[in-house]
Amino acid sequence: MIRNIEVADYPDLITIWESAVRNTHDFLKEEDLNYYKEHLPLYFEQVLLLGYEEAGRLVGFIGVSGEHLEMLFIHNDYRGKGIGKKLALYGIDQLKITRVDVNEQNTRAVDFYKHMGFHLLNRSLLDGQGKAYPVLHMGL
Repeated sequence: MIRNIEVADYPDLITIWESAVRNTHDFLKEEDLNYYKEHLPLYFEQVLLLGYEEAGRLVGFIGVSGEHLEMLFIHNDYRGKGIGKKLALYGIDQLKITRVDVNEQNTRAVDFYKHMGFHLLNRSLLDGQGKAYPVLHMGL
């Protein structure tokens, strides 16, 4: 079930985020991972957040700003079960997202977004925080 996220859900989102990132972003330095984790509540405030619940437990979420998918994370225990696809399709169909940025080094995510119909628009050498993690800008 997809539902709106509230501030009380933030600890669960941070747990989901960390589980996902530790298993998909092996290129991140530990100090950068901690930097992003510390700033998550600020990032959450800047987007529309929707979560995916299974058996009453949040297991994934998306963050959307306008037509841009800003974040999509699935708890590692639930990866590969179609939850990311359901959240992405919800974003595309219901929220009209047309763009996503993805870390170039996260090849599974790049392949996922290509499978969902996104194509490369351009590339940045630095991420949004100015860190040396190349980002692919993709669109439908």
